Amino acid sequence: MLQKTDPSIAERAKEIYQDRLRANLEATDPDKFVAIEPESGDHFVGVTLSEAIGKSRKKHPERLAHVIRVGHRAAVHFGMHLQ
Repeated sequence: MLQKTDPSIAERAKEIYQDRLRANLEATDPDKFVAIEPESGDHFVGVTLSEAIGKSRKKHPERLAHVIRVGHRAAVHFGMHLQ
C-alpha cells in the first residue's frame, strides 16, 4: 500500500527523464504528460496528467510515480499572466 511520499522518487524520475527519455519524448510527445515509475524505470505518456497517472497506477498500483510535462519545467502552472 502507498504510504508517504519519498522525496527520492522525484529525483530518480527526473534523472530517468533526463538520461533516457527527454530527447525522444520532446520529439514525439511535446506538451503531453509522462508518469515515471522510478523503481522499474517504466514510463507512461498521457494527454492529461490524470491519463498518465492512471496508466502508471494500472501497471504498478502499489508504487508512486512522478509526473513531468514533456518540454516544460513544471507539470502544471498556477498563476497569473501579466501583459
